[in-house]
Amino acid sequence: MARVPLLQLSGISLTFGGDPVFSDLDLVVQQGDRLALVGRNGSGKSTLMKVMAGLVEPDSGLCVVGPGETVGYMEQEPDMAGCATLGDFATRGLDPGELYKVERAAEGLKFDPDRAVPTASGGERRRAALAGLMARAPDLMLLDEPTNHLDIDAITWLENELKSTRAGFVMISHDRAFLRALSRGTLWIDRGTVRRHEKGFETFESWRDTIWEEEDQQRHKLNRLIKSEAKWAVEGISARRKRNQGRVRALQALRDERASQIRREGSAGLAFDSGQKSGKMVIEAEGLNLAYGGVPILRDVSLKVQRGDRIAFVGPNGVGKTTLLKVLLKQVEPDSGSVRHGTNLDIAVFDQARAQLDPEMSLWESLTGDADMRVSGQADQVMVRGTPRHVVGYLKDFLFDEAQARAAVRSLSGGEKARLLLARLMARPSNLLVLDEPTNDLDVETLDLLQEVLDDYDGTVLLVSHDRDFLDRVATATVVMEGAGRAVLYAGGYSDQAAARAAEAPAPVKAAEKPASAAAPKREKQAKAGLSFTEKHRLEALPAEIARLEAEIAKLEGLMADPELFTREPLKFRKATEALVERQKKLSDAEEEWLLLEDKAGA
Repeated sequence: MARVPLLQLSGISLTFGGDPVFSDLDLVVQQGDRLALVGRNGSGKSTLMKVMAGLVEPDSGLCVVGPGETVGYMEQEPDMAGCATLGDFATRGLDPGELYKVERAAEGLKFDPDRAVPTASGGERRRAALAGLMARAPDLMLLDEPTNHLDIDAITWLENELKSTRAGFVMISHDRAFLRALSRGTLWIDRGTVRRHEKGFETFESWRDTIWEEEDQQRHKLNRLIKSEAKWAVEGISARRKRNQGRVRALQALRDERASQIRREGSAGLAFDSGQKSGKMVIEAEGLNLAYGGVPILRDVSLKVQRGDRIAFVGPNGVGKTTLLKVLLKQVEPDSGSVRHGTNLDIAVFDQARAQLDPEMSLWESLTGDADMRVSGQADQVMVRGTPRHVVGYLKDFLFDEAQARAAVRSLSGGEKARLLLARLMARPSNLLVLDEPTNDLDVETLDLLQEVLDDYDGTVLLVSHDRDFLDRVATATVVMEGAGRAVLYAGGYSDQAAARAAEAPAPVKAAEKPASAAAPKREKQAKAGLSFTEKHRLEALPAEIARLEAEIAKLEGLMADPELFTREPLKFRKATEALVERQKKLSDAEEEWLLLEDKAGA
């Protein structure tokens, strides 16, 4: 049966005063589409999404929404004028009977609906906008970096919600694990052209490389043809001038074709200089305790960091990951305990808030005004790992063009600010890198390159990130901050610690198996409380969630029943094993939650 078109773009062209962003673009998004929208920073991903949402008017062409279909767009910077609280914004336009959807989304995305808008952070505003969009459940959702400012628990919640929705969606995200889990197709913006691939993000890199290889072959053939025709023109044109003017014009056309080809944009020129070696012991922390307002942030935390370690810190937003980093760097004094630094430490810090960048400065001033980069008597030179470089040339290494050099930092996108901060960090030698959310807003290719650079870095790395794929690629150990001041160290990356924690978790005790003496007081208390509005809807939703998890477990078990899978595709086997452990734990938790709510409702 043919799928229903939700949205159609026909002949879309758009130019912002320079090269065209899109030219004669045709695109159809159909019912059930789950599309990853990918491309380099600045390639036009957010612009295309705004065209689809009707927020940007193209120079020519049509954007048509299907009859009776609805489109919802998650704004990067939602306008909350006229709303007193985040909840007011998220519930705007909803029927009273649907308000529970925002309450449920607020629990999953971890924001307070009663938070006053003027006191809310940018991340809280984005989470409220996302909750409102999920509650309205349009036929097509346009999601621009929905995982930014979400911790891993909230990202997992959002993944599960999107997996179960019947709506179509187009999503921009730097989170490869998120894209792999959800996408069924890929839209790739490359040099003003949008290509569509009917497979998910998992296959994107091999598909992209195939296209680039074909382009290189075609360019090689074109160059050979031009060389052959040019040789003929030099050797024989004088004798055959009148008869072969058509061939001369054809040669000129070939040269014009080659000149008009848009070259692929290079990768950012990332490289860290590890400088002098630190001592073998880098940081030793013993018995750290810290509390704010009576709330424990660190409770008897001890950690040894040795030269060459790559340690990731994970946990919910607000649990204290950045605070722990500051304590380890001696920027924050603990209530008790000690921190000792090793010898010869050169520390470079990439801060989450990008506070090291002055928004009023130009990119040029951001580099030349840095005391570590300044070259005495040379206003247009910066010192990069001991070698003078021209400011513009160094900025080009990080994919900035000459016109941007004098632009204000405030005009940059989130990804461009991240690249500028990396440019400052990479100019100076260091042997301890502290990276607090470095992956936010970076495109996939720059993330790949950053991972390779960290692999080659002959120093120590402390890393905070919610990007599970990046953590798996980089980290050799993971500190899980569980709340209430507890921090636990595991070997390996994010998937390794998740598997270890799942193996440690005790099997859930069914309600019927609990001793009467322990269960009776709890049930008596629940009977008095009754079911809240949110709990009632949760109880109604759990059977479908349990059935979905059972189906996913059966599918994974069928996949792993293949005796040749481990030897044939070891990576796929490992991922399937991790997914199976994760879903089995979720199923147990869901069954336990259903039993408790059912008991509470019956009482």
